[in-house]
Amino acid sequence: MHIVIVEDEPLVLQRIARFTTELLSDVPHKIVTFTTLAEAEEHLSSQEIDLLFLDLNLQGENGFDLLKNQLAQGFHTVIISAYAEKAIEAFEYGVLDFIAKPFTKARIQKALDKIQNSQLRTHYGCRYLSVKKVGMISLVPVSDINYIKADGHYSQLALSTQSESVLHSKNIQAIETLLPKQFERIHRSYIANMNMADKLIVESGSRYHLVLKNGEQLPVSRNKFDLLREQLNA
Repeated sequence: MHIVIVEDEPLVLQRIARFTTELLSDVPHKIVTFTTLAEAEEHLSSQEIDLLFLDLNLQGENGFDLLKNQLAQGFHTVIISAYAEKAIEAFEYGVLDFIAKPFTKARIQKALDKIQNSQLRTHYGCRYLSVKKVGMISLVPVSDINYIKADGHYSQLALSTQSESVLHSKNIQAIETLLPKQFERIHRSYIANMNMADKLIVESGSRYHLVLKNGEQLPVSRNKFDLLREQLNA
């Protein structure tokens, strides 16, 4: 696991690195640290990483600038900040977790657990997903997403606002962890926005599909059918 820590307070940086190293003692990992946004940005633009620990105030620089530029990438971001009032805004941009300073080793453990367990997603959920298109970063409101389809190490976002899907650098498991609760994993390759759902249908051969309000049909795993039926009939 390749981890980057961006923090300008030396003692705090050392504490994050030490806790993370101890908690991942059984997992091969590499930790790289930076104290400025410029250094971190340069590294992130040329290296593939798995997790970013990011402070929001670095020598007067705004960590949100780095956050917005890098959220289209495939890694997860955990904010560690004394500005607890910024938590909701951070979650809107799709961070995995927000840790308020001062923090404990147990709190770092909870953040690391969320990488592996999508059921530990935040109660809030992101309002935007960042996508790269023609060298630019754009923010896609999650309310515009009809469904998400797995595409290898990436994901396709099917939007209500345009006919063509857009590619996101996070895989479907990583995106699932960030989404608000109206998004349901209905199949190993599909996540549906249940606000866009219309009905379920059963076809010959015990094949199940979720029909969206726009008429599109998505495959449904057999073990998800009863759960989805309850949601639609609630």
